[in-house]
Amino acid sequence: MLTCSVHPLPYRANPADYFAVIRNAPGAVLLDSGRPSAERGRFDLLSAWPLEQLAVLPDESGAHFLQRLRDNLDRLGEADLPTGCELPFAGGLIGYLSYDFGRHLENLPSQAQDDLQLPDARFGLYDWALISDHHAQTSQLVFHPSLANNEQQRLIALFTQPAVDALIPFKLNQPMTADLSADDYRQAFERIQQYIQAGDCYQVNFAQRFRAECQGDPWLAYCKLREACPTPFSGFQSLPDGGAVLSLSPERFVKVSQRQVETRPIKGTRPRGLTPTEDAANAAELLASPKDRAENLMIVDLLRNDLGRTCRIGSVQVPELFSLESYPNVHHLVSSVTGELAEDRDALDLIAGSFPGGSITGAPKIRAMQIIDELEPTRRGLYCGSLLYLDVRGEMDSSIAIRSLLVKNGQVCCWGGGGIVADSDWQAEYQESITKVRILLDTLQNL
Repeated sequence: MLTCSVHPLPYRANPADYFAVIRNAPGAVLLDSGRPSAERGRFDLLSAWPLEQLAVLPDESGAHFLQRLRDNLDRLGEADLPTGCELPFAGGLIGYLSYDFGRHLENLPSQAQDDLQLPDARFGLYDWALISDHHAQTSQLVFHPSLANNEQQRLIALFTQPAVDALIPFKLNQPMTADLSADDYRQAFERIQQYIQAGDCYQVNFAQRFRAECQGDPWLAYCKLREACPTPFSGFQSLPDGGAVLSLSPERFVKVSQRQVETRPIKGTRPRGLTPTEDAANAAELLASPKDRAENLMIVDLLRNDLGRTCRIGSVQVPELFSLESYPNVHHLVSSVTGELAEDRDALDLIAGSFPGGSITGAPKIRAMQIIDELEPTRRGLYCGSLLYLDVRGEMDSSIAIRSLLVKNGQVCCWGGGGIVADSDWQAEYQESITKVRILLDTLQNL
């Protein structure tokens, strides 16, 4: 098998320094572990100038689109990294699946208005990447063997120069406002309770959208947001119309490495306290909460079922249940579900069998998605979809795009939501949907 070549660069803890060099290049994309402030993520990965840009067509089946992704990976060709090189990407696909890509996989109603007109999935096929490993403290260019030598030299020269492009400061033209009033939210909440009482579902993840008109470069907004809210599954993806996807997600969707699968659902949230004592009390309350543990367990069961569709029989395990993870704005309850891909399945089969993530739909999943479509007035688009990479070796990692924003057509949108169960309180849920994104809204407001 052919081997990628690797060229070392000066280590940068903050990937923004290198990304600024390619900010205006077509297909510029960054998958960002939130360093130097966030502690859990290991790698940052950025690239631009894709060989192909692949968007799902409005009436294309999910299976057909995923096969197109496979065909493009085959076209690029298998390659390995040099012996001893632990980097996660050897060339391949980077992009997003929107929540509404689920419509290409399952038969769902379409009552919610598609006012943002974002393609339901968009990927680039990349034959190089700049990857920083924060454990080893290295930054390296990785070149797929098919990349011409003169292009390799161009990229090496490019990243040894400082960025020179002047960027237009980002600002809101008005405050971010919610599409739903508190009363609208309460009415939707009560309808969900009726569905739960009738036995239609156990849990529904309900979200509200905030938005404002804006101007300037969304990359500069992203830089401020990652400072305010560093998270291990962040990312920035340029869109062809000058818009962008900005994600500050703390949540992994599914990871595949050497055919081992892991998903890490988040379910259960408390705000950070203003004092160390209050903060510790909030964390202890979350860990002891029967309601939050029950919600988390419901989603763990759903994900065990989802992984079971593509994993070897008997391989699905739950090695971690109800762990506490703390972020700048909230505490979360997190579990881990693992498995091993069956011999005849790959990472894209795993996506087909488990997308969108159970932690942001509810249980049972399809019925919860039908209720979401009925009660949320507009489609979610990027929100609760996934940013991901999949390389030519079959290595994949993906986020759940919560705490995420879309800049498109002169406006910025942001969503906040949470899981509603039988004993939920509407005012507490309404407040939580705002608490989760308040740090993002306040940061944008103060630019």
